[in-house]
Amino acid sequence: MKVKFYNDIEDSLLKFAVIISKSRGKWVFCKHKERDTYEIPGGHRDEGEAIEETAKRELKEETGAVDFQIRPVCVYSVTGKNRVNETGEETYGMLYYADIKTFAEDLHSEMEKIVLLDTLPADWTYPLIQPLLIDEYERRTSR
Repeated sequence: MKVKFYNDIEDSLLKFAVIISKSRGKWVFCKHKERDTYEIPGGHRDEGEAIEETAKRELKEETGAVDFQIRPVCVYSVTGKNRVNETGEETYGMLYYADIKTFAEDLHSEMEKIVLLDTLPADWTYPLIQPLLIDEYERRTSR
């Protein structure tokens, strides 16, 4: 599995949006109903959808975020087979950061719950990808 980072790329190549999030200074992670691991909110871009709209939609669906600020961080790519990429070809996504002020009371998605953590989780859904996304976010924002 190989993860790369870019400042930008042709919009039509962006297939995913992933949103690193914090609320009240804590990391926001999702736990899917069918898994015992934690993940960063995100998902596939719908046809004809602007990538920022994908990010906002996925953040709302997976975390219940109601009031938030969101901004792009960078483009990332993943090369290698995984549960969302059967061919293993390089696929591109946009990485965002969101500061979530308030959440809806109930989740209406495939997520069982969200958790707010002071530290990063030990059990990742995508351990070869998502920790690298957070590392890149921290690298870019600490300059």
